[in-house]
Amino acid sequence: MNKNTGQGSVFSLFKGVPLSGILVALFVLQILLAVGLTAYLSIGNGQKAINEVASELRHEVANRVEQNLQTYLATGRQVLGSNQNIINMGLLKIENLANWESYLIEQLKIFPDALAITASNEQEYLAVEKFNDRQFLLRKADKSTGYDLYTYIIDSQGQRTQLPEVIKNYDARSRPDYQTAVTAKKFSFSQIFTPRTEPTLLISASLPIYNSQGELLGVNSTLTHLSQIGNLLQNIKVGKSGQIFIIERSGLLVASSTNEEPFRLQNGKPIRLAASQSGNSLTQATAKYLATKFSNFDRIQGLQQLDFSLDGKRQFLEVRPFEGEPNVNWLIIVAVPEADFMGQINRNIQTTIFLCLGALGLAIILGIVTARWITQPILHFSKATKDLTDFTNSENSVVKVQGIQELEVLGGSLNEVAQDLRKTFTALISKNKDLELQVQQQTQELQHEVEERINSERKQRQHHQVLTELANHKAIFEGNLETAFKAIAQKAANALEVERVSVWLFNDERTKLQCISLYERSNQKHSAGLERNVADYFIYFKALLASGTIAVSDTRTDPRVQELSDKLLKPNNIVSLIDTSLWVGGKMVGTVLYEQVDIPRKWEQSEENFVRAIAEIVTLTLEVGDRKRAESALREAKEIAEVANRARSTFLRNINYDLRTPLNSIMGITEALKEQVYGPVNEEQRQSLNMLESSSKNLLELINQILDFTDTESSKIELQLAATSIQEICDFCLTFVKHLAFQKNIRLTAQIPEELEPIQVDEGRIRQVFINLLTNAIKFTKEGGEVWIEVQPSSSNEYIFISVVDTGIGMLSDDLFKLFQPFVQVENTSNPRSPGTGLGLVMVQKIVELHGGTVHAESQLGKGSRFTVKLPWKKAR
Repeated sequence: MNKNTGQGSVFSLFKGVPLSGILVALFVLQILLAVGLTAYLSIGNGQKAINEVASELRHEVANRVEQNLQTYLATGRQVLGSNQNIINMGLLKIENLANWESYLIEQLKIFPDALAITASNEQEYLAVEKFNDRQFLLRKADKSTGYDLYTYIIDSQGQRTQLPEVIKNYDARSRPDYQTAVTAKKFSFSQIFTPRTEPTLLISASLPIYNSQGELLGVNSTLTHLSQIGNLLQNIKVGKSGQIFIIERSGLLVASSTNEEPFRLQNGKPIRLAASQSGNSLTQATAKYLATKFSNFDRIQGLQQLDFSLDGKRQFLEVRPFEGEPNVNWLIIVAVPEADFMGQINRNIQTTIFLCLGALGLAIILGIVTARWITQPILHFSKATKDLTDFTNSENSVVKVQGIQELEVLGGSLNEVAQDLRKTFTALISKNKDLELQVQQQTQELQHEVEERINSERKQRQHHQVLTELANHKAIFEGNLETAFKAIAQKAANALEVERVSVWLFNDERTKLQCISLYERSNQKHSAGLERNVADYFIYFKALLASGTIAVSDTRTDPRVQELSDKLLKPNNIVSLIDTSLWVGGKMVGTVLYEQVDIPRKWEQSEENFVRAIAEIVTLTLEVGDRKRAESALREAKEIAEVANRARSTFLRNINYDLRTPLNSIMGITEALKEQVYGPVNEEQRQSLNMLESSSKNLLELINQILDFTDTESSKIELQLAATSIQEICDFCLTFVKHLAFQKNIRLTAQIPEELEPIQVDEGRIRQVFINLLTNAIKFTKEGGEVWIEVQPSSSNEYIFISVVDTGIGMLSDDLFKLFQPFVQVENTSNPRSPGTGLGLVMVQKIVELHGGTVHAESQLGKGSRFTVKLPWKKAR
């Protein structure tokens, strides 16, 4: 192989060009690259510096604008916060605005940024507004003005001068500030609006005033000019010609650092101005650029630093959302022209270009001189190396150099290197063949692994799809075991590609496994009814109970299934199986069997996971079925109970009506006999008639109690609620039972606080409650005892406690729970059974519960009893 040291792929580009020319060109190229890179970096650094300065400037300006806006808008919060504190201390009341006038004037003096402060309630409206440095405008609408809005001028001496402007039937609730406060239910700013009195834009801060019950009493508001925000922006300098303006998310202009007003007059009325329609070219172009970039101003979230071109000149932008106050969602936009920074940079660029041209000329001169100085000795070496041009064509060719000692040494070195390279090249060829063989083998192994991985993932997807279909299967959620198990067996067999899948459950005695559903995949057949005796397969069931899942690759050698071999496995040619146990309530209730025929199979982990998931679905189906059956039994029991209850109520009502008719006749005849309508009656007969009349009345009372109880049981009682005096209820009930107490010389008293608010109750039903409690108290109190009523409100005045207390015989604490059971009376040695149905206290409890209250009983044997009724205490409207 012949080789020429004077020729290569790079230098072939300069074939025929003198070495001196090449050296000069290379020197010039290096200088061009160095100078060009220097100029590029200089200009780039200048541009980067401009961007950084512009970014810092607009960021700092935006910070100042945001701080000024927060300070400016905080005035409303401060004013309304101080007013809220005054109202909370009771110094002013929003319900009465008569004392607010002087206070609001002082507020305007303290807070110069506020244009006006208003206070309004459902009927009154009061507003104090700055007119000039010495005078104020007072606007009011109340009872004294006939609810028309009158306007007055108040001078520095506090004297009023009425203006001719009067607005009839003025309703302050239609004002934006009032509606904003009512809607927000908290401190909030209104939308920007235009007043009818002057061409300007206003914004109000409003605070709703509520009482302790959460009822709206009125609204307190402050109004400010948006022109003041424009004045703040004009005081902030942004470079030489930069601008600041604020817009709403709708694109309407709020304020600008230019002299342009954020509105236009149309027929003498101010109309809001969109920033994209601004007369200022920079404001208009900026708004249109943002609208084009973001499509909608609502999509501008967070700080945005942008730039765009206007008339071929670059403009720097910073857009910052301002959301510091409720209902205030503005965008602060700072625009700075790049020209404000480019004057000095352009002069530096010109200087850099001149210096680069000078350096380039100097480099060309030095390159020519240096090339001539270097090429002279190189010519000798180039002649000596021409013999190496055929190195690649002959393995015996060598480089021969004569005349220069250094080049001779270099030639000998090149020959040695050539020999070493040939040996190395030969070794590399052999090594390359070995590597190609290894790569081919590894590629085949990798392809096999990829195929297995793809096949595994396909199975997993198929398993997941089957589990998803079963999880959404209607029969499973309805607890339909037969349909559900058929679907489970069929889908599982197809997913695992096994011949047989079956579901087995224990019988009630747990002595046998019964096949509920068996699916054979080859003939697509479902069957059931097979049985297995547990005692015949002790080892198999023990292994299944211990591990939960048995995965057998070869049934002929696995000891866990040898008991199944002769009767089950060999006849059906089952060579592999995987069985899982079913557990419900901590107890094994059955199994799911997967059987492979003809060809043995090694079960993968994903397949074991799949059969466990199938077992969980079968368990879920069993649990749903049990729950459905329990729900059905519960519904049947409930229907039977409801029918029995209706039958009992109907029977009681019918029998009571049947008893009342003859009883009324008996009472009528008895009364006629006593009045001697049918002739004279002696004393003995009169006593008998009195006894007959008393017994009839007692029987009639028992019948009425049973009817009332029946009504409460069937929820037929409807309360007639009305505001009722607690004092009058107690007085009436005490008067009603006064004759009973007089007969036993029992003292009746009442402990009732004065001036209690009325209570919302059904007066007749509540009287029935306390008459019943007082009658029982008198009945079980010995002669000379005491019975009294105690009334005590709760600490929060949400409830009222009314107690009936006696010094009677009392009862054991163990008997208290029997008091409110129907048809039950408490008996002891001190209290023999008294006549009655045992429904009185039951009726008391029912009536009190209908009112949303409770009844509580306390008693001590021999010392008396206390029955306390707790009722919601609702003030009458």
